[in-house]
Amino acid sequence: MPLLTAAAEPGLSGVAAAERRAAAEELRSPPDQPSKDECGSCCVADPPQRLPQRAWDELMSGLERHFGTNASLDPKTSEAIARYLAAHSMRRAVVTGAPPRITDTRWFRKEHDEVPPHAWTRPAVKSPANCAACHAGAEDGQFSDDDVRIPR
Repeated sequence: MPLLTAAAEPGLSGVAAAERRAAAEELRSPPDQPSKDECGSCCVADPPQRLPQRAWDELMSGLERHFGTNASLDPKTSEAIARYLAAHSMRRAVVTGAPPRITDTRWFRKEHDEVPPHAWTRPAVKSPANCAACHAGAEDGQFSDDDVRIPR
């Protein structure tokens, strides 16, 4: 299972510091248009702050086998998305595991600890990776707890 760690801030563990920075940065960088168009064509374009640059680099380098799908892009689009991810990725953090999955991070598990296990298998949800099923603003990078509606 991937492990998320980061350099510590006073009074916070390295993981908590990384999670705090990711949450704060989320509001400052909505998905760019190439990411929304390409990554959002079959799933939610995840906010780049959810993973460190190294993890995004790994995902971008393996698009021909992206979670069981060929998600290859033309070089110009791939480069534009990679630049955006690098500019807004989580800082000083490490994710281990291949492929890196946001749903395997400690942050994700903590944020979703109140979701009952059976909710992930409901037909309208299907899996923890289907952010838009419960977060109405997911397409625009908004994941406020106030707007969560878990389908029945």
